Amino acid sequence: MPDQLINLTIDGAPVSVPPGTLVIEAAKQAGVLVPHYCYHPGLQVAGVCRMCLVEIEQAPKLQIACATTVTEGMVVKTQGPAAKSARQSVLEFLLINHPLDCPICDQAGECELQDFVFQEGRQGTRYGEYAKRFNPVEDFGPDVLYVPNRCILCTRCVRFMEDVAQEPVLNVSERGDRAFIGIHPEARLDHPWAGNVVDLCPVGSLLSKDFLHKARAWELDKTASICTGCSQGCNISLDTRDEVVVRVRPRPNLDVNRYFICDHGRMHYRWMNRGDRIEAPLIRRDGELQATDWDEAFDRVVGILRGAAEGRKAVALVSPGASSEALAEAKRLLSGFSWTGAFQVVMGEEAPLAGVPNLALRAERAPNATGAESLGYTRDYAAAIAAAKTAAVVLVLDDPDCAVETDGALLYLGTVLGSDAPCRRADVVLPIANVAEEEGTFVNRDGREQRYYQAKPAPGMAQPAAWVLGQLVDAMGLAGATR
Repeated sequence: MPDQLINLTIDGAPVSVPPGTLVIEAAKQAGVLVPHYCYHPGLQVAGVCRMCLVEIEQAPKLQIACATTVTEGMVVKTQGPAAKSARQSVLEFLLINHPLDCPICDQAGECELQDFVFQEGRQGTRYGEYAKRFNPVEDFGPDVLYVPNRCILCTRCVRFMEDVAQEPVLNVSERGDRAFIGIHPEARLDHPWAGNVVDLCPVGSLLSKDFLHKARAWELDKTASICTGCSQGCNISLDTRDEVVVRVRPRPNLDVNRYFICDHGRMHYRWMNRGDRIEAPLIRRDGELQATDWDEAFDRVVGILRGAAEGRKAVALVSPGASSEALAEAKRLLSGFSWTGAFQVVMGEEAPLAGVPNLALRAERAPNATGAESLGYTRDYAAAIAAAKTAAVVLVLDDPDCAVETDGALLYLGTVLGSDAPCRRADVVLPIANVAEEEGTFVNRDGREQRYYQAKPAPGMAQPAAWVLGQLVDAMGLAGATR
């Protein structure tokens, strides 16, 4: 039987939550965000910032909501005069030592210190001295910079490296107003998941070298997507500026990646901005690929497919990074043939996040291998390449380095054409969108189907692969074919 729920009241709203729930989490159920800095739902409770002070009836003094569990009948006031005054004092204390360099700080617009000062801070400070000054910036690792002047010592980064990554290379060095985040003198912040300390930092103290000065927060469009770095299927946000992907950040999903992504996935976006894209359909005319419109390209493909004898062999060589929708349409398009479909997976080194069960950068660098297998595609890529030599039709889907040779017709749907790629010998080349330019679904290694959304427009005449293949399916009269 499920545990009995605990009933309490927060700012006049009745709330029912499971036993053991923290007040700060119960407040979210009432639509109340209690200001906080050191608390994070993915980390151990520290209770060091004292920002989440609230009033609890019958308690002798203010309590911190991040370390107080709910009890039956508890009455909590987050906006009472005593709690608000205490939080104002905490903010005033933090700002004594925090430089007002918001105009040049990468965190501006996403800064929790800015947000809470604006929400309930004092109008001025009673402190008349200059703020403390450390060295302006320290290099912590391959992608992490530390600006100690801005640090509010929430210790989120320390706890992540110690408890979640289980590589305790950070600590709080010195004491009092001299305290700062220190790194082991013989260590670098080069753990495969170290980039999460930048996301966890509530102010602009830990910065990403990759994103440094690329954009202001208010210039970014944020789109829900799925990481294509491996088969884990981490939920991410693609941040774009002027139709260019400039940053990848984790998006919470407690069943897949909790609040984190690995550094490989974080940096696996530059290919989405490639400038050497195929922007128009190409058909082979007089021995050369020449640009055309979609109607002529579709007519040429339909002519090729209808010209091949029914029942002949067809081979689909696909990318495990193609959407399930595109893979399903490719299968339908070749349903009139004796078809074989296969994909090849690039393998790498596995890197687990020690403190989170079933979360790792997986060795299989393929976001939709499970989805492809569920649709009948196999991993026997070598056999499919061999079968392609005698096939009537070979369809290559977003695999520009596919080393295929065939005596039949070669159709290529892709984003780029390599200079020496065999796909340059295709009879028809159809430009398609990449994962940042379309909407679709991937199936991760655990069989979880997850949707991603379009973050930016596709270049030129490129269209999502599922749309292109769907148009061909309709033109061939195969709309009722089994997927």
